[in-house]
Amino acid sequence: MVNRDCVVSLILPAYNEAEAISGTLAEVTGYFRSLGRRYDIIVAADGEDGTRDRAREFARWDDAVRVIGEPARRGKGKGVREGVNIATGSIIGFADADNKVPISEYEKLESWLYSGFDVVIGSRGLASSKVERQQPWYRRMGARGFYHFMHAVVGMPGIEDTQCGFKFFRREVARDLFSQQRIDGYMFDVEVLALAQRLGYRIKEAPIRWHDDPDSRLRLLTGNLRNAIDIFKIRSYCRRQQSVSAVTTAVGSSD
Repeated sequence: MVNRDCVVSLILPAYNEAEAISGTLAEVTGYFRSLGRRYDIIVAADGEDGTRDRAREFARWDDAVRVIGEPARRGKGKGVREGVNIATGSIIGFADADNKVPISEYEKLESWLYSGFDVVIGSRGLASSKVERQQPWYRRMGARGFYHFMHAVVGMPGIEDTQCGFKFFRREVARDLFSQQRIDGYMFDVEVLALAQRLGYRIKEAPIRWHDDPDSRLRLLTGNLRNAIDIFKIRSYCRRQQSVSAVTTAVGSSD
């Protein structure tokens, strides 16, 4: 359970989001203030388009905003992992810097954390989810293919949407999962959820409002090839973890 007076840490991974980041920060900070929530915002901004500079300008008048990142593109997973490592909140989460999910959807997820879930993820795949602007048809087809491929390779029973960039965790759960997480690219979501399932954390998938951003940072060919490689890495890592757990259990039983 989490305390309603807690600090909420929100990580905004932002690769080349100079046009969007100031507006997103204004919306996010205004929203948490309107709720009376104390907040800690971490902008994980890689790239050389000025995103870090604009975020730092915003942080000059709001010391609850911090900015990390480097000129090189190091990966969304790495940015979120580094953000979790310095987050101060009792609730830690991340959201896309281009506002695909309105920050006002946070309250839906927060309520499930209050009721005892360890991980609560926004989902576009439930009956009551609202997709206000669809992806192009070829991306929708690719997403459906990815869904079947990912489930065949990794297995993710009971989860319809692993890739929606709107996820929140109890602090100790986030620190545990991201201390073990290794994938730097987009597939870090799959890895984190696979770890959470295998470690027995309670996961809740909650419907949200979502709209597509046509300015996607994913390169269709090279990006999807890397994603496929990372999915196999996740399966290998999870199997190694299961083997270690089995050995540990066996040794404990023999003592």
